[in-house]
Amino acid sequence: MSAKDAGPVLVDEITSTDFARLAKTKPLVIVPIGSVEEHGSHLPLCTDAYQAEEIASRVAGAFSALVCPPVRYGECRSTRNFPGTISLSGETVHSLAFDIASELARNGIDKVMFLTGHAGSAHMAALRSGVLRAVERNPKLKVMVLSDYDIAYDLRGKEFPENDGHAGEIETSRMLRLRPQLVGKERPRGKARPPKFMVLPDPETYFPSGVMGDSAKASAKKGGNIDDYIVEKLCELVTENFGLRRVR
Repeated sequence: MSAKDAGPVLVDEITSTDFARLAKTKPLVIVPIGSVEEHGSHLPLCTDAYQAEEIASRVAGAFSALVCPPVRYGECRSTRNFPGTISLSGETVHSLAFDIASELARNGIDKVMFLTGHAGSAHMAALRSGVLRAVERNPKLKVMVLSDYDIAYDLRGKEFPENDGHAGEIETSRMLRLRPQLVGKERPRGKARPPKFMVLPDPETYFPSGVMGDSAKASAKKGGNIDDYIVEKLCELVTENFGLRRVR
């Protein structure tokens, strides 16, 4: 078994001996991260996780990379007023990122991607600060930290409205392709933006419906096109940042 011929390798399913052998080939390791949070009245609580795990698997397949067990929790303070949201503190997210990156480095891994389906600003900042701390302690470690929505939202203003966002047309389209059986028939519409540059103790005041955009315009076909775009751009970034070549 080698990273070259294995395709995407789920760390969940391999042995310690397998991992040690694969680590010697210096593969890319992808850590998918999601959240447990409200996504309107039509999408499941783990919407972010489903998307990140799908993209991680597809990118891993292109490079015979390893995919770590997903972390299905994140910092979700802006949706805490909704039932079902389970938010971690920023300190916890920071520590998770630091510990996972550090432990991968201890195991001989030097190329890591943290790919999160949840893109809240505080969540992203906590991930990046945790990874930065790990990289400072392990200078040979190279890490990418990004959300698939850093790429998906490139399509706003082109194929989708500028104001589309959480649980809107893009996200609902992706879920209609990925997990159609979990998408409710209701297609809510919403608009929410907090005041720019303000530090707010209660950001949920500006997020009353949990929906940004018009989910009624979503379709599985659009979702497939969005995911193809994300995978292609991510593969380009992997080649650019880590010097890896696609195997398929």
